Amino acid sequence: MKMHLTTAAAGLLLFAGAGAVAAQDVVIEPEQETVIREYVHKQPLASIEVPGVKLSVGSVLPDTVELHEVPNVKYRYVVVDNQTVVVDPGTRKIVQVLQ
Repeated sequence: MKMHLTTAAAGLLLFAGAGAVAAQDVVIEPEQETVIREYVHKQPLASIEVPGVKLSVGSVLPDTVELHEVPNVKYRYVVVDNQTVVVDPGTRKIVQVLQ
């Protein structure tokens, strides 16, 4: 009986952890990513510096950073340290760093 409870508890923790990770992931549909990439290519921005912010998915950009709209897409973009980042305007979290 003890073995079954331990296995069940481990499975539950694993499932809960996977759910927490999945909730943080934002998946941009391929069609939207294409629209964003084409728009960014046609509307280049000057690169800015944001001291103290690591450019990675999940990092939050401060309110002082101006986010730029991509028509018909819910995400915004900005160029930081010569890297284009796609940002969720509601949370200001980086959802993708374009290569």
